[in-house]
Amino acid sequence: MNILVINSGSSSLKYQLYDMIAETMLVKGRMECIGTAKSFITEQGQHGPERSEQMPLPDHAAALEAMLHKLTDPEHGVIRSLQDIDGVGHRIVHGGETFTSATFIDEQVKRQIRDLYELAPLHNPAHMTGITAVEQLLGHVPQVAVFDTAFHQTMPERAYRYPIAKEWYRKHGIRRYGFHGTSHEYVCEQASELVQTPLSEMKIVSCHIGNGASCTAIEEGRSVDTSMGMTPLEGLMMGTRTGDIDAAILPYLMKKESLGCDELSTMLNKAGGLLAVSGRSGDVREVSQAAEAGDADARLAMEMYEYRIRKYIGAYAAAMNGLDTIIFTGGVGENGAALRSRICRNLSYLGVALDENRNQRAGSGARIISAPYSSVYVMVIPTNEEWMIAKQTNALLHEQPHRLAEPAL
Repeated sequence: MNILVINSGSSSLKYQLYDMIAETMLVKGRMECIGTAKSFITEQGQHGPERSEQMPLPDHAAALEAMLHKLTDPEHGVIRSLQDIDGVGHRIVHGGETFTSATFIDEQVKRQIRDLYELAPLHNPAHMTGITAVEQLLGHVPQVAVFDTAFHQTMPERAYRYPIAKEWYRKHGIRRYGFHGTSHEYVCEQASELVQTPLSEMKIVSCHIGNGASCTAIEEGRSVDTSMGMTPLEGLMMGTRTGDIDAAILPYLMKKESLGCDELSTMLNKAGGLLAVSGRSGDVREVSQAAEAGDADARLAMEMYEYRIRKYIGAYAAAMNGLDTIIFTGGVGENGAALRSRICRNLSYLGVALDENRNQRAGSGARIISAPYSSVYVMVIPTNEEWMIAKQTNALLHEQPHRLAEPAL
């Protein structure tokens, strides 16, 4: 059973192919700058080196066709024919309140994804482009949608509702949805395995820290609160997103700076966060290096960044009436030993204690970095959203095996 996972962006297409029986990734790759003269593909097999090649990719259909050609290439390919692909799992950012789990893609599901374009204008249309391209070239293969928001549909109403008119919620869908759900779900399952404790007995705060960042409170394996809201802008301070901000600032700025709605949205999403405070970059590595070199603005940016993560961990410990596990994941969460140290140093009131040797030691797998006497496990768990998508796609195909295509004669 081979499952192809696709994450389609507005000008990119990332993919991974998994052998579900062996539970191994056969190949991964990405197409960038689709629709431009600079388009290229980068691919890496299970054991081989990464290979890049510039090639014309006028649209997503052409990108998918190039990808499929590479997968079946006699010299470097990993499958003999397209008939060896049993299912395609798509990452879909926004499922609204409609989707609480992975689902087979049919005409009704496509209509529902389109209905959510307003809530995810940059992402859902791009995902639909990928779905359409697969239909054109792999019409015989069942497709599954896996939603970033689905894991958070277990939040109680007290957590997902905003204190605004109920009519606005009903009419416009204004509520907290949360994102990074596939990542949070994956790492909490890994945490359960790591300490050999059922998820039903755990209270976890999962910190997915990358250019985009979110914290999620996970109680008994269910998301009960999360920092991102109706959009990914709310919550933690991020690379270029402001995170939490007083709503009254927005009309004030629009008036003072003569900003339109689109201009303000761009400023909040693409010119805020670490970039705004440091004045130099939205990349944690660059800001951290500048802070260590004595740059006062960069130092303040890192202090604010750490402070807001720590505040959410404390808030979620209160929301769950306890905490036994903190997980760091995402590019910064997995690699930022100094950041993890600063965050945990100021959580000692919860009984959190790091083993600094473990924290500083680089590793590639899931690992515990807290001291043996710590009251709370602290873990670093590399996320793997693509594997989670493949697993959920595979599970649906096994539940409904009639969906599998008949092999071509």
